[in-house]
Amino acid sequence: MVNARGCRYSTNWKGESAMRKLSLVLGTILAIGTAQQASAAASYYYATMSGANENPANASTATGLTLLTLNGDMLTVAISFSGLTGVATGAHIHCCTAQGNNVGIALPYINFPSVTGGNYLQNYDLSMAATYTSTFLNTFGGGTAAGAELALIAGLNNGTAYSNIHDAQFGGGEIRGFIRVPEPLTLSLFGAGLVGAAALRRRAKTSDKK
Repeated sequence: MVNARGCRYSTNWKGESAMRKLSLVLGTILAIGTAQQASAAASYYYATMSGANENPANASTATGLTLLTLNGDMLTVAISFSGLTGVATGAHIHCCTAQGNNVGIALPYINFPSVTGGNYLQNYDLSMAATYTSTFLNTFGGGTAAGAELALIAGLNNGTAYSNIHDAQFGGGEIRGFIRVPEPLTLSLFGAGLVGAAALRRRAKTSDKK
């Protein structure tokens, strides 16, 4: 499904395993993203989201995975989540604080779907002031987009930023996860996702010719 601003998301996860979901989202990032993302210079980040990671922690059984691809000024955000107690009312990257603490919103996820589970994919230009909240722009970025970009990227690299999904019952966030640089084994899954997505595209093209 694609909304008016080109944000792709899906709410049909019935019967999908956790690894299958992960593979599909990884493939989406690499295969559907912009040509910039194919560059070897791209940086990757991920966050495993749960209620236990919130502060204070909650007993939600919802789960989620955030995957980020950074290439130059362009940041691609892909999220898979399921099991929220209510439809999402907002989702964001928060920055910058030590793990276990709370901090304000740095980058709001625009057009995040109001669903209890699904997929989300969106590109952000980190060189634009409108990408950030005014508080983050002024407090961490010194009032400039360039400063905010440096602060956010530093937060991604040093593990002081987190991805958070909110709903009506959990106004402060139902599931979240601090964003990390992936280990080599985790990073290799990006390649596996790309192979799977390429196979899906080939099958789709074959079907179109019939």
